[in-house]
This record gives sequence, C-alpha cells and structure tokens, in this order.
Amino acid sequence: MAAAMVEMDGSIMEGGGQILRVSAALSCINGASIRINKIRAGRGTPGLRYSFPKSIPQHLSGLELVRDICCGNLEGGSVGSTEVTLTPGKIKAGNHTADPQTAGSVGLLLQVSLPCALYADGPSELCLKGGTNADMAPQIDYTIKVFKPIVEKFGVHFNCDLRMRGYYPKGGGEVVAKVSPVSELSPVNMTERGTISKIYGRSFVAGVLPYKLAKDMATTATRVIRREIKDLYINIQTLQEKDMACGSGNGIIIIAESSTGCIFAGSALGKKGVYPDKVGFEAAEMLLRNIRHNGCVDEFLQDQLILFMALANGISRIRTGPVTLHTKTAIHVAEQLTQAKFTVTKADDENASNDTYIIECQGVGVTNPHF
Repeated sequence: MAAAMVEMDGSIMEGGGQILRVSAALSCINGASIRINKIRAGRGTPGLRYSFPKSIPQHLSGLELVRDICCGNLEGGSVGSTEVTLTPGKIKAGNHTADPQTAGSVGLLLQVSLPCALYADGPSELCLKGGTNADMAPQIDYTIKVFKPIVEKFGVHFNCDLRMRGYYPKGGGEVVAKVSPVSELSPVNMTERGTISKIYGRSFVAGVLPYKLAKDMATTATRVIRREIKDLYINIQTLQEKDMACGSGNGIIIIAESSTGCIFAGSALGKKGVYPDKVGFEAAEMLLRNIRHNGCVDEFLQDQLILFMALANGISRIRTGPVTLHTKTAIHVAEQLTQAKFTVTKADDENASNDTYIIECQGVGVTNPHF
C-alpha cells in the first residue's frame, strides 16, 4: 500500500529554497510522495523563477536532479509554478547531472542531492554546473573546507573535484562529486569547542580583475582579525585565477580550526563599486562573529547538518551560536517528514555566552535497503 501524500507549505518560515531542498531530499530517501504548495509565496516574484532568459531556475534544477536520482516523477516543474509534486521511485546509483545554465549555486545543488545519493544501491557521480562562488549561497571553498570534513563525522564519504570555477552572471563552473553509499548514518556530538588553533584562507580574483584586489582584501581581513586574535599566524593566500575560472569575480574566504576539530568560516564576494577592503572586512567580521559565541559550528553550517542529524541512528548534539531561520525551517521540515525529534536549549556552562545554544536530535536511523 503506497504511503499517503505529504503536504508541505512552501511559504512558512524561511519560505524559499530551504523548504524545497530538505523536503525533496527527505521525500526521495523515505520513498514518500510530497506536494509542496505556496512556493516562495512571500517573495516579490512567487513560484519557481529564473533570472536570465533560456535558463533553468536554480531550485527547479535541484528538484529535477532529485527526481532523476530516485527515478521519480515531478509534476509542476515549470517556471512560475507555485506547487510541485514529487513522487519518488528507487534511488539509483550512477552518473547524474544538473545544469541551471546560469550562476545558480553548485553548493545548493550538492545540498539537495548528496543525502539522496547516500542511500543509492552503489556509488554515484554528481556533475554539478553553475556558480561555484555565488552570492547568497555557500562558496564551493566552504563546501570543501568546512562542510565536507564535518559531515564526514556522520559517516558520509564523498570526493569533490573542482574542475572549473564559475561566477555571476554566466556561471560556467563545474564540480564533480563522487559519493559512496552508506548503510546508515552515525550520530555526532560536537559540544566542546576547544581553542582556535589555526587561521588560513584564500583571497582571489578571476578574469579581467587586477591582482591587487586580492592583496587588498587579504590585508584588511588579516588586520581586522589580529585586533582580537593576536597570537596566531594568519595565512591568507592571494591568487589570480586564469585557466580554472569562467568569467570575472573576486572574493575571500577565511577559515578557523579549533583544537577539537571544529571548523568555522567567514566569506564575502566582491561587487561592482565595492572597495576590496570592505570585502575583506566583511569576511573577517563574519568569522569573528562565529568564533565569539564559543559554539562548535558556524551560522552557515547549522542548517546543513539538520537533515543528517534527523537521519542518523542515535542522538546528535551540536553547540552553536544563535539559531538561524534557515535552521529553524530545516528542523520544522525534518520533524514533519520524519519521526526525528529536535530540542534547542541555551547552553549554561562556564564557557557559554548569551548566544550559545545546544541543538539536540533523536535521529530516526534510516537504513539503506541495499546493504
């Protein structure tokens, strides 16, 4: 007997791509059909949209990728649609490609597809095209340097081959992720921050932009960080990309590691008319903000871990700063679509600040039927 259709309100809380990504991935993994309505209802242009002619909306591209991975059926997958229905089939290993034909975020495509590929009947290769360093989304450097090593604590194993960087507005980037299936995910306990032991980063320009921009971003970022952290060497490499980049862009990502294996980052991308020192300042302040609360994950990793906590077999606990709307949305969707139970409490130990929290989850222990 087929499971009943699950209805999800796409306008609640974050009201955008987060609901689509988490809902689609869990529908695929659980094998339960889902109908998402009121998609982006609170936005200026509701529904699945694109920014450029002859392109595919970023979120639609992600939904189509999930549909292909699970040999499913997607209804309502068209520009302007405010309702989609995903009916999943069997999760299939092999090669899968997504290309929104713009600078749509490669990192967000990986977010929706990686969990699905974990429950396939063999290894998968995800060829993801678009923007590798895009605004309002994780830079691919963040995905590789921060997200990947932390999600591996759950038992996830994947390689991420960055073949070409792509920038706004054309995209043209390409990342190939090779994913190994799991039998089930293990819970994690990340509640001890330790001390910051290493700070490093990458400041880059690509295309026609002058190398001086990279140096100026790195210099400002280093100066800002040293105001608070004086006893560590800060190693921010400056690079001018040529052969490995499509289009022009500039940006910076700064990463901090702790003595207990926690990883944090601050990043920013350059824009026309924005001075490079402002870009460097923004990235440095972002990193410092995420270190001050004495948590174990930064504000951008929080929501990305919720789905894995829900699927894991056991109790996971992560220590973090203020809980973001994206995280609250991911928790809501995960609790609606699984039997996972989350609690968020204020940390009350001697190292906690007023903004330190513990997110705890009793995961459901989803197993891979192919193992």
